[in-house]
Amino acid sequence: MKKINILAIILMVCLGSKKSFGQENAASNSYVLFGSSFTEKEDASRNSKIYQNIQSKDTITTQLVGDINEVCQSKGCWMKVNLSNNEEVFVKFKDYGFFVPLDATGRKVVMNGKAFIEKLSVKDQRHYAKDKGASEAEIAKITKPKKTLRFEADGVLIKK
Repeated sequence: MKKINILAIILMVCLGSKKSFGQENAASNSYVLFGSSFTEKEDASRNSKIYQNIQSKDTITTQLVGDINEVCQSKGCWMKVNLSNNEEVFVKFKDYGFFVPLDATGRKVVMNGKAFIEKLSVKDQRHYAKDKGASEAEIAKITKPKKTLRFEADGVLIKK
């Protein structure tokens, strides 16, 4: 009986964490889902125009579509996404609830979540530079805060 309970607990943990590792999107088998499930809207934004109306401290719940420029090489906990107008959005994942593959650079992505603008501190910029493997000399050149387009995704669809 004890072995059955342990086996049941292990099974529940594995099934409960399935979304963290990516699931096939039922609607389209050409994308893999990471995070919470969502359906891509036809009016998902492919550029940064939504950021034009955001003041600091504001957020807009929306969807963005773009190409992944860069992924955190430590564990896939953030990514930079290029939108169609060549603006870059820095994306993190809600509550650190999921990660994306380290080799996702260059793939199309659809993101569901909240868009906002943030002033990124020198400390945070240096941390992210270190994550991407920047040299000490490159990191030392970071000396002032930077305004960034940000997105907190609760779910992402990444093209296979």
